[in-house]
Amino acid sequence: MKRRIVMSMLAGATLLAGTLLGTGPAGAADVPAPAAGVPAEFGTDWHDPVTAAPPVERPSGKTCEVTLAQAQFRDFTPYRGTYTPPDGCGDRWSKVVLQLDGKVKGRQYDRLGYLHVGGVEIFRTSTPQPSPDGIEWSVEKDVTRYSDTFRTGRDVEMLIGNVVDDTYTGVLDVKVTLTFYQGRPDGKSPDRVLTLDGDSALTTPRNSERIVAEVYATGSGGGCEEYWYLTVPEPAPYSCKAGAGPYREVQISVDGRLAGIAAPFPTVWTGGWSNPFLWYVIPGPRAFDIKPITYDLTPFAGILNDGRPHRVEVSVVGVPEGQTGWSTPVNVLVWQDEQRARVTGKLTVHKEGDLANSSVHRPGSEHRVDTEGAHRLTVGGYVDTSHGRVTTTVSRSLANTSTHRWTDGETRDALEAAWRDDESVTVGGRMTRTHRRYTMDGTTTLGAGDRLRTVLTLGDRATVVGTHGGRRTTWSRLDNSYTGDATYTANVPRDQRHAVGTTSERYRLYGSRGCYDRTLTAVQGVLTEDRNRC
Repeated sequence: MKRRIVMSMLAGATLLAGTLLGTGPAGAADVPAPAAGVPAEFGTDWHDPVTAAPPVERPSGKTCEVTLAQAQFRDFTPYRGTYTPPDGCGDRWSKVVLQLDGKVKGRQYDRLGYLHVGGVEIFRTSTPQPSPDGIEWSVEKDVTRYSDTFRTGRDVEMLIGNVVDDTYTGVLDVKVTLTFYQGRPDGKSPDRVLTLDGDSALTTPRNSERIVAEVYATGSGGGCEEYWYLTVPEPAPYSCKAGAGPYREVQISVDGRLAGIAAPFPTVWTGGWSNPFLWYVIPGPRAFDIKPITYDLTPFAGILNDGRPHRVEVSVVGVPEGQTGWSTPVNVLVWQDEQRARVTGKLTVHKEGDLANSSVHRPGSEHRVDTEGAHRLTVGGYVDTSHGRVTTTVSRSLANTSTHRWTDGETRDALEAAWRDDESVTVGGRMTRTHRRYTMDGTTTLGAGDRLRTVLTLGDRATVVGTHGGRRTTWSRLDNSYTGDATYTANVPRDQRHAVGTTSERYRLYGSRGCYDRTLTAVQGVLTEDRNRC
């Protein structure tokens, strides 16, 4: 596709302020005159998708590359192939990096995809929506923790379910590679990567001393669970209803006993909030690289290490009984005690607080649903290893508040929501505290002349502090903020939409390992700002 000249940061800042400070539904005459080189509205071509997230750090030294999958997705037929370990880089690596390169043109929805190697899900993603002239995009991910999976030949399965017909013409053409960096491993990767069998059963090695489950949880499938944060309880008059309301919580259990809780990230896909023009250049946080939820199951190691299969199940609180719409594949990462054939232990603490989940509908000319949800869980246990007894305690506290307002006919639809997920993991004298905050504040309005306008801000924030003996040893602070304002004419052919939009993302990561701070701004599909502050 054609890449347009990057405009000055001043022009981008001026357009951003002018667009976001508007108050009513914006028409073509409501936006400021574009700076030189920026079109008055979206055309048939725009900048390739780009995010402000940092690239994967890559070490020096010898590398080997393996093509993992290469396919054109037109329907729901998975790509199937075979993975062979790299030749010439040994079987121990300092880093393994996955890269997806894709291209698509024409008309297409956003699509969800996964990639399995030997049954292990190593990547979950969604796709951008294309321009008529075509776009290309790339995603990279550190997959070093799956090194155990990559040491032997495995079956590969990849699917980005798609529909191609007379209307939706975009064929998703993708290639996925793995780059292996020969060198000494950092010792942080697990010794084994396991999956559950068809009965949700898990059998761990009997010498497991640390066990972590990761769940790639996504609300999807085209139904209301794709927008679970906007659902309302019965009998509120809204197009998406879901039992008790929008509170969602991803739980994992071991043999029927609650073992972990987490708040799902409110991912917005590239067609989200009824306005694809928000996402054409800058997607929302995590949309292309869906991060798994992690649960430290080490307190349950004494139970899991008995050599028998145990039932490990994932459920999502708030989904109406019998309703589908969530995908929750599970990987289990295991670190083993090389000096012992059997590691014994015991679960010593299991304290679950009451689950609070309240959604109250207040009818009127503007309907309103106020939601409050919260939950706490603490689990603890020990394992007797070759280096002594190790006690692990995991505490997690969740909270969600949201206010959803809409008018009859949903011509105005607004949500202000916040999620908190606080976790502490104590192992011996070491403690890691993680404070996660997710926010969403948006309004969609359908005004005169069917001009549909969406104004939206998203936040993905986390603070991690490690201590030993009460002294801070490591720390990091993430603040990934997205803002967008886009307007188009609804219910008309694509070439009559007269769409305008300004979007911006600032990704800041500070900590004991350094600083990263990048801002991107796009106006009418032109990248007008790319600024690094560190």
